[in-house]
Amino acid sequence: MNKPSFNWLEPIKVGLIGGLVAILVSLMGMVEAFNLRDIIGGVITMGQTMVVITFVIFANMAVRRTAQAHLDVEPPPLHLLLSGALAGLVTAILLAAMMLVGPLINLRAMFMNAKPDLYAILTYKTSGAAGIILLLVVGTVLGALTAGLALLPARVRQPITLALIVVMFTGLLQELLRVMLGGWGDFGKLFTWMFADRGLSVPGAIVLFIVVAGVNFLWGTQGGRVRQRVSVLPPAGQRTLRWTSLALVVVVMAVLPRVLGPYPSEVMVMTGLFALMGLGLNIVVGFAGLLDLGYVAFFAIGAYIMGVLSSPEIGWLGIHLTFWEALPFCVGGALLAGIILGVPVLGMRGDYLAIVTLGFGEIIRLVALSDWLKPYIGGSNGITRIPKPWVGPWELADSQTLYYLVIAGCLLVAFVSTRLKDSRMGRTWMAMREDEDVAEAMGIHLISTKLLAFATGAAFSGLAGAIFASKLTSIYPHSFQLMVSINVLCVVIVGGMGSIPGAVVGALILVGAPELLREFAEYRYWFYGLLLVIMMLTKPEGFVPEATRRRELREAEAEPAAAGAVAGR
Repeated sequence: MNKPSFNWLEPIKVGLIGGLVAILVSLMGMVEAFNLRDIIGGVITMGQTMVVITFVIFANMAVRRTAQAHLDVEPPPLHLLLSGALAGLVTAILLAAMMLVGPLINLRAMFMNAKPDLYAILTYKTSGAAGIILLLVVGTVLGALTAGLALLPARVRQPITLALIVVMFTGLLQELLRVMLGGWGDFGKLFTWMFADRGLSVPGAIVLFIVVAGVNFLWGTQGGRVRQRVSVLPPAGQRTLRWTSLALVVVVMAVLPRVLGPYPSEVMVMTGLFALMGLGLNIVVGFAGLLDLGYVAFFAIGAYIMGVLSSPEIGWLGIHLTFWEALPFCVGGALLAGIILGVPVLGMRGDYLAIVTLGFGEIIRLVALSDWLKPYIGGSNGITRIPKPWVGPWELADSQTLYYLVIAGCLLVAFVSTRLKDSRMGRTWMAMREDEDVAEAMGIHLISTKLLAFATGAAFSGLAGAIFASKLTSIYPHSFQLMVSINVLCVVIVGGMGSIPGAVVGALILVGAPELLREFAEYRYWFYGLLLVIMMLTKPEGFVPEATRRRELREAEAEPAAAGAVAGR
């Protein structure tokens, strides 16, 4: 058998793309902005980590392409190491070229972030030719290390990768973690040695890496035995284990706000509200296949009905209900609005449906903003003095108590969604999603099916709007813009359309994570776009996809590959 030759061109192409991406990230100001956070105090900052991540991603891409080019034979390890090192070197060369050419052509006149501070970050505060050489060496070494990591067995590679990710995020969130530990009293002081003045301390990073990698490695080697022992337990033992696990989850969820503190609880409440809306839109888009870009309208209707019925500021009705008394009207009003929207769009599909629903959402916002309804719903002044919810003698006055209401709402909606998905109506929605004409030919009544999908999703959004209004105690028309619908749709897509756990995961990724990094909010939509591009390339079915959708997409990808393999024989 002929020894495979090394393809020099492929790693160079990948390295050039990586270099352009690194330059883009640098000139946008992201490296300098994230440099304010240390991952490991005095060792590496988050800005430098972003450059390192760029090297690692594109070196890994080069290694994968080299491996895919030798499907018939296993490529020599040296070829993979050379691919990673070459991709890292080329990426570093483009960064170095930017640093050398930038002062000569006054690059700062076009990109205000092309300044000496940025160059100091890229060269790790080493000036002159030594800094350029250091950057080239770092890129080459990181590329080679990435290739070496790819050569390791999966049971070793995965713990190392996970441990590095945990160390990075722990260092990034160290300020928040310190505040949380400060609320734990003397117990929290036991962990102060893990942190430096900025970021993790070196001993803390090492210990955290060893613990995470060790636990993951042990589970990778012993997890199969544990699962096997659980599978052979008698039915009574498995039932006891399930209930014990469920009780443990309930206890953890119950004490979580008190353990984390006020700000993380606020983040969890906002994440829960978007998860609640995501679960509702998942029925419309994921189950029934109806692209709804006006979903924020039902959210606004639920919030405004809560304000009108409960706020003493609005007196034209002459009634002032409590949160629990007004809640059924909020859900019912949103449900009725869903039916009203569904009637004129019954014959529409795809882009036309999206445009009409988008217009419906804007109509609701503009009507709420107009002077026409100002005596009734406040107009541009909105509605204030909306009372907080009460549960017996307890007022849910802050995020640490309102958290339980949001979690209860998410659990209720998730339960209803699960029951609907496995019901006759759920299968009807999915049949309509696949092909409306075929579904109608099979006897499915499309009118009632579509209206029920719109109404159910709208009701869940109205529930979220009612909780949102009581949380803020005031609502204004500018809180219900088109971007809310776009964000909820992104939550469903990123998590996995049609997947109930996916809506929660999507909310955690797109709402929870950016809220924890509020000072970098100007780059939030950049990350949205990047995440969507990466997801569509690597996991088009979403991060937690529905089993049917994942199977369909993977089979569609496998068919061309199988046809090519047969043709190549």
